[in-house]
Amino acid sequence: MTPQEQAWREQRTAVIRKYEETEKRTDFIDDDEIRRILESRAHPDRPQIEEVLAKARELKGLTPEEAAVLINCRDPELVQEVFATARWIKEEVYGNRIVLFAPLYLSSPCVNNCAYCGFRHTNDAVTKRTLSLEELEQEVRILISKGHKRLIVVYGEHPESDIDYMCRTIEKIYSIKKGRGEIRRVNVNAPPLTVEEYRRVKDVGIGTYQVFQETYHHATYRKMHPANTPKGSYRWRLFAQHRAQEAGIDDVAIGALFGLYDWRFEVLGLIIHARDLEREFGVGPHTISFPRLEPALNTPLTTNSPYLVSDEDFKKVIAVLRCAVPYTGMILTCRERPEFRREAIRLGISQVDAGSRIAVGGYAEMEREHIPDRQQFQLGDTRSLDEFIYELCQDGYIPSFCTSCYRAARTGCHFMSFAKKGLVKNFCIPNAALTFKEYLLDYASPQTRALGEEVIGHYLEWFNQKMPKRTPQLHKLLQRVEAGERDAKF
Repeated sequence: MTPQEQAWREQRTAVIRKYEETEKRTDFIDDDEIRRILESRAHPDRPQIEEVLAKARELKGLTPEEAAVLINCRDPELVQEVFATARWIKEEVYGNRIVLFAPLYLSSPCVNNCAYCGFRHTNDAVTKRTLSLEELEQEVRILISKGHKRLIVVYGEHPESDIDYMCRTIEKIYSIKKGRGEIRRVNVNAPPLTVEEYRRVKDVGIGTYQVFQETYHHATYRKMHPANTPKGSYRWRLFAQHRAQEAGIDDVAIGALFGLYDWRFEVLGLIIHARDLEREFGVGPHTISFPRLEPALNTPLTTNSPYLVSDEDFKKVIAVLRCAVPYTGMILTCRERPEFRREAIRLGISQVDAGSRIAVGGYAEMEREHIPDRQQFQLGDTRSLDEFIYELCQDGYIPSFCTSCYRAARTGCHFMSFAKKGLVKNFCIPNAALTFKEYLLDYASPQTRALGEEVIGHYLEWFNQKMPKRTPQLHKLLQRVEAGERDAKF
């Protein structure tokens, strides 16, 4: 570690210690209580499971105790009912649309030393780099040329990627135009910040701020994250979204890395985290992520952890979370294999990435599907955006590049007021049609365009049945897009 890195890490650690001394909130994750809940619902019978599923269909969410009933459901027939309920909830709240985004890794140097991460400080097998503004522009232009409108930018915890760098790069992304294309929403996956730092990233116009707890199990957290690093503080990370809310960022995102500890425990941890945000701020997480541990260069834990999650259990993770937190967006990433993604999306997923590269500078080398010595982990799905969209259309979904809610101030409590009543799809579907029309006109292959036009026609019929008085407005907007207008919003 260089003297600069050591000094920065010590400075950051001092900020965190000061925070820990003044934070008055109580740690809301009680390991013993989570274990008690899981054990007390270890053998649910059919009436219990059916009662919980009926409650889930009320779209009011589930308590941790109710979620534990579904977690412990083992009857194959009833498990299928859990899956069907999750699918119904997603379509009832969001409709049959899938939001698309791309990850953009801007920096990989990091002062942390997380046992599972390819970018950990002591992993010399991975080459670390931070994009210059010129390199960033090249990456963004490539993403725009593929049709992307929404990014999640990823930063390491390091002096090269501090709050100044974050703000400069986000502003740069928004400034880049290519033809008719642009990035309209920049979400952020980055280390926890102070309230003052969160205010700075809010001022540059970010969408959602995402921090993964990684694992909610305290002993496992301590084992994975050395105490002499910024990430060694469980409470600093646990209340990251609370501080973001205090700073005025009302779209926050939570997640856990599945495979570090028992998946059942992590599911309840996510639910309890969502409930605590809603208790204090009246609004839960905008999205929940649940990536599975994937192989990374020179990182043995990623392949030999005793807690790796099977496909069948992972499907239950998705379905239970959809039942328990019905209003939230749920993200499935390109970590998963194509055939499994197709199956898992049906269980309640609302957002996916596609055409992704996770090496820093990886979009400049799109033909290289894997660059192990520059990426954090290995991707399972390296298909192009167009290939993935074609499959979504085959399966009857309407792909969406919509960013309208954020720019129409439908965020935080305002967004949740629509989502919790199942009304947000009345905005999601028409805006999906408008942004998908842009993609078909500007970027799609002939094959995808032909099938995509059929999909838009189908959803126009659906919308006309639901909201006949507003259908003429949608038709006019689509005509304006056909005539060359971009970023038309319903």
